[in-house]
Amino acid sequence: MELFESITIVPGFLNLTRVHNTGAAFGVLNGVDFPYKTLVVGLIATAALSGLAIYAATLDVSQRLSRFGLALIIGGAAGNLIDRIAYGYVLDFVDAYYGTWHFWAFNVADAAITVGVSLMILDILGVGRQRVPRAV
Repeated sequence: MELFESITIVPGFLNLTRVHNTGAAFGVLNGVDFPYKTLVVGLIATAALSGLAIYAATLDVSQRLSRFGLALIIGGAAGNLIDRIAYGYVLDFVDAYYGTWHFWAFNVADAAITVGVSLMILDILGVGRQRVPRAV
């Protein structure tokens, strides 16, 4: 597919559209150009990945939901970083929309990050945990 070329998958709802994201998540900084932008964004992503890996080491084995969520986040972020290093941009292609409203174009790695964050939030809220009665 050529840049900005679209293929309709579900009319009125979903297209595959080739978009190059040179910015951060959801296209933030996409329209801004400055020297060494790819390097700066890549270094920030690398620092974030390092922080996530350090945090992952602190999670208890019993925190399965958070560990799985974190694995999705790290995998998605690493995939986007590989694109950024190899091509200077992240290839986004999922174009979800309704009428004239379009969500930001995204890719599978972005979806993994979003699901991972959602799982971690659910874990923080205590979803799926069983209360253990305290001994008196």
